[in-house]
Amino acid sequence: MELFTLIQLGARIGAVQAMLYVLATFLLGLTILRAQGMEIVNKLRAAQSGAATMLPQRLLADELALGLAGLLLIVPGLITDVVAVLVLFGPLRRKLFSALGGSKGSASPYQPRPGDPIEGEFRRLDDD
Repeated sequence: MELFTLIQLGARIGAVQAMLYVLATFLLGLTILRAQGMEIVNKLRAAQSGAATMLPQRLLADELALGLAGLLLIVPGLITDVVAVLVLFGPLRRKLFSALGGSKGSASPYQPRPGDPIEGEFRRLDDD
């Protein structure tokens, strides 16, 4: 279907313009993917360093969804481009995330369970 839609696009607007369209969506997808990748890495680093104690599920899902949209734009074709635009549209993306079982913007802090190891340093006071 992707190939068929590209052939139809080329027949309507011309082969050169269709190739420019594919190149433009590829570059746009690459730019989105690169920006979202850096954003996710920065947020994970902040969470690891303690600057952010929790990462909201919706925030991570939004970042990953935008990365998926970037990947879809890289794939040549009109169908994947339409899906990418739908993913880029925020309210629709959040409804999809909620429908897939995600919570609405809540953070998911770590809840220790009995038997989980406790890491840390200690010093015996009775040896001094």
